[in-house]
Amino acid sequence: MDSEEFRQRGREMVDYIAGYLDNIDERRVTPKIEPGYLRPLLPDAAPQDGESWDDIMADIETKIMPGVTHWQHPRFHAYFPSGNSYPSILGDMLSDAIGCIGFSWAASPACTELETIVLDWLGQMVGLPESFLAFPKTSKGGGVIQSSASECVFVTLLAARAHKIRELKISHPEEEEGVLLSKLIAYCSKEAHSCVEKAAMMAFTKLRILEPDENQSLRGDALAEQIARDKEMGFIPFYVETTLGTTSCCSYDNIQEIGPVCEQHGVWLHVDGAYAGNSFICPELRGPMAGIEYASSFNFNTNKFMLTNFDCSVMWVQDRFRLTQALVVDPLYLQHSYSEQSIDYRMCIRDSFESFVLQDERFEVCSPVHLGLVCFRLNGSNEVNQKLLSSINASGRLHMVPASLGEKYVIRFCVCAQNATDDDIEHAWNVITEFATDLKEIMAQDAVNDVGTKTEAVNTEEVFHMVDRQTRRSLRYKRSCFVRMVSDPKLYNPKINPSPTGSVRSRHPTVEHEVNGHASSGIPIDSDDTLRHPISQASMESLRNEFLSSSPSSPLSPSAFPWSPLSPLALNSFPSSPSRFLPRTKSDVADKMTMCNLIDVQKLNQENKAI
Repeated sequence: MDSEEFRQRGREMVDYIAGYLDNIDERRVTPKIEPGYLRPLLPDAAPQDGESWDDIMADIETKIMPGVTHWQHPRFHAYFPSGNSYPSILGDMLSDAIGCIGFSWAASPACTELETIVLDWLGQMVGLPESFLAFPKTSKGGGVIQSSASECVFVTLLAARAHKIRELKISHPEEEEGVLLSKLIAYCSKEAHSCVEKAAMMAFTKLRILEPDENQSLRGDALAEQIARDKEMGFIPFYVETTLGTTSCCSYDNIQEIGPVCEQHGVWLHVDGAYAGNSFICPELRGPMAGIEYASSFNFNTNKFMLTNFDCSVMWVQDRFRLTQALVVDPLYLQHSYSEQSIDYRMCIRDSFESFVLQDERFEVCSPVHLGLVCFRLNGSNEVNQKLLSSINASGRLHMVPASLGEKYVIRFCVCAQNATDDDIEHAWNVITEFATDLKEIMAQDAVNDVGTKTEAVNTEEVFHMVDRQTRRSLRYKRSCFVRMVSDPKLYNPKINPSPTGSVRSRHPTVEHEVNGHASSGIPIDSDDTLRHPISQASMESLRNEFLSSSPSSPLSPSAFPWSPLSPLALNSFPSSPSRFLPRTKSDVADKMTMCNLIDVQKLNQENKAI
């Protein structure tokens, strides 16, 4: 393609994009296809000769578009918004045309300087203290663009880990870094995004997941009490992740209470405002930011609430040198695009949806409503709500996703489209009530006239629960690989060896237990980070019977893992006093897979080598 054809095709592409966005409401929200639909539509190998542009565009419309979920559709209400605008599209075109890689100031000075300046602008717009900005002379802070909020969490956790280990090496120079690492522990709320757990796994640090209050908000007293307990057991707190605008229900952690706790214990406080952080451009919505001066870092995604295309997550730190030292690169600060155009508007039409829910006695609003997200449910069981959402999504007329608030299965309705109108919200509510009415009628008819159908429905619900349990167990087992490595530094640090007596050196001297005549290695944290207490003989026998009754074909069957301490051999060698030991993790008990303290240390070492 030469420059002349590029001009021609560029004009055609602009027309195609404008036509797509202007008429997107004529398409289904979600595709009506089966998994693997695309494989037979494409060649087995890449073509030897290129195709014409006309043929490529024809394939886009006939093969690709039928499999696309249209996030810009006015009736797409799942997840959170995905920003989009014509200026952002044109900006991507220009950026791609320039094609520079701005990994340092020297690589492209304009990239670094523009990023720094614009991030200061944006930080001022959302009301960040000057200590987060780059240009005030007394500030050590600054901002930087990352790809996602998950990356922001991971990067700040690495920075906090490196800073804490450097700090500990000063006071304990004789300790190996692997030993210090094994004692570090981070904290977050149960409502925090799953990226926090993934970040802790990748950083080989433990994570404690704390229960929020009745409003799904993490409070300072809960954090302070847990930190005190963990310090008594030899753990070293180093990182706390809080969220302003949680994924499930847009709740806010109380950073005004959490901040002083982190300051008291020398802990890095990160505030993830991926969704709600955009709204702080409006001064009247900054209430949840109270206490932001205690934060070490803060981020939000401009591609959620503003008109910036994915991916653009902006992050600020109060001390940029801690961040750059941890990653051993030259500092690459700040940038972003911004606009507050649609924030208040989306909240107005959110209010109209909330009013629809409140006026219909069949439904309930399940949590305080913030910004553009409403969590609601049909009165009835979790299974009824799951069926309602599944049937709505299968129709392709709307798209929403669920969340779990406490024990409740709720439906998330998020105002995502930048040009959504009151008519779109009313249409969405009409679709929801239509399916709810049909579902209620079917259930009532089944209950009165068809006992067999009712029995079948109950069996279906049992299958749903069984599949859900198997999925959770499988996920916990995958996590256990990381848990074992985090729990025992010998697995990834060859400098740490058993003592000459054959006992394992305890990571936490204050919490030593003896198993089969050997010292255990303390109490690690599990994947959902709830420490377990000693198990009674009755509970142990119940666990053993439940595990041995599992299906032989199950991937969690003992025969599938002969090295498991819960294999029949290990199960028959329980110590006479189960209260003498603490299982390594709660997930080990739930999965019935790796209760390492049930076997002697020599066998454990052999297993570790085999793994």
